[in-house]
Formats: sequence, structure tokens, C-alpha cells
Amino acid sequence: MLAAAVLALLLFALPLIGLLQRADWANLVDDLRSPASTAAMRLSITTSLAATVLAVVLGLPLAWVLARTDIPGRAALRALVLLPMVLPPVVGGVALLSAFSRRSPLGSWLFDVFGIQLTFSRAGVVLAEAFVAMPFFVITVEAALRGLDPRYEQVAAGLGASPAQVFRRVTLPLIAPAVIAGAILSWARALGEFGATITFAGNIAGRTRTLPLAIYLQLESDPGGAIALSLVLLLVSFAILIGLRDRWLGGPAR
Repeated sequence: MLAAAVLALLLFALPLIGLLQRADWANLVDDLRSPASTAAMRLSITTSLAATVLAVVLGLPLAWVLARTDIPGRAALRALVLLPMVLPPVVGGVALLSAFSRRSPLGSWLFDVFGIQLTFSRAGVVLAEAFVAMPFFVITVEAALRGLDPRYEQVAAGLGASPAQVFRRVTLPLIAPAVIAGAILSWARALGEFGATITFAGNIAGRTRTLPLAIYLQLESDPGGAIALSLVLLLVSFAILIGLRDRWLGGPAR
């Protein structure tokens, strides 16, 4: 068992060690300061934050419905919400393209009535990132709601608080750590999104070329820049997993 566990750890560790060995540490800062890298990082930060806000605004009531209501087909609804977690991202991009492109009924209506084109735009990047990131927020908050002691809410309701007041003043403060953890996980997932973004929003420099897309493009033309950007995503992801291991993964810190 121990030997198998060591082999499993090596499977995860060796690629990361190889990435660290290939990094040009002497020119790392210059690689990150290149115009292509800074533009990709700036775009990724803004779009991933916007996607996280969208995931929180839409995902919080959705998590409450999944945790607190007994609507018919709730299991199927939960499966639908969590589907992007296991769906190949490029398939998600094709699905978004089918639903929101200008050739689709909804996409053509949005463009004709409001002048909104989601494909090949920053709004499309935000939508693609939110599509793959929101399940992480929903599953985290739903778990917190299910584990919450209902007596606090019952006492507040017994004292005359309305359902909205109970949620705002009792439920939300109690699940606030889970909301924050879910938002951070969603942001990390949005920051690293590739397949749905390139399929739905394209790979346009300065408009839709996020960090993962820039890494993919620079692998041939600028390997040093690609590795430098990869290290940025690696550091962010590792820091988030270490910081949230108790909240999302469970178990005591060691």
C-alpha cells in the first residue's frame, strides 16, 4: 500500500517538479512583465472576478433551493447544476455556443433587441467562466446549509422575524465562511478556465485571451513566458487549496 501511495504522489509531484525545473528564474519577472503576459493577467483578473460575482449572486439562492426545499426532481436539478464539474469544458463551450451564438434564437434576440453579442467578447468570457465555476460555489454553500442547526432560524422565526430577515440576519452570517470559501473556489476555477472560453469566446488578444489561453499560445512562440504564467496559476491554485483545506476538503490542518 505504501509503495502504491508513493507512486501516486509521484504522479502528481513529478510534473510540477519538471515545471519548476524548466522555469527561467533569472528572467521570470521580465517574462511576466511582457505586454502579452500583462494583458492576459489583467483580463483574467477582471473576468474571473466578474464571473465570481455572477456565481455568488445566482448560486446563493440556487444553493438554498437545493438545500431547503423539497421540489419535485431535486436530484435531477442538482445533477444539472453540478454537470459542468464533470463535463469536458470544450463540450460546455459548444453548449454555450449553441445557446447564445447569434445563430441561436436567444443569441439573435439578445443582439437584435439589446445589441448584446456574447460570443467573442469579454461578456462571453465571463459567462463561460461562470458556467464552469458556479457549481463549486453551489455545492459548498449547499453543504453548509444542510449542516446548519435549524434551531437558530426557528428561534428567530418564533420571535417574529420574516423569512427574508431570518435569512439575512441569521442564516447568512452562519454560513458566511462557506460563502467565502465557495466564492474563492469559484474564482480559482474561473481563473483557470480554458476549454469553454476558447470555444465560446475565442482567443482574441486583449479581448478574450485569458491566462490559460495565453499559456497555450505562448508554448510555441515564447516558452519562457508560458512557463512563467503557468507558475502564477500553479501558485494561486496551491495557495487556495492549502488555505481552504479545512473548509472544503475537511479534516484538521497538519
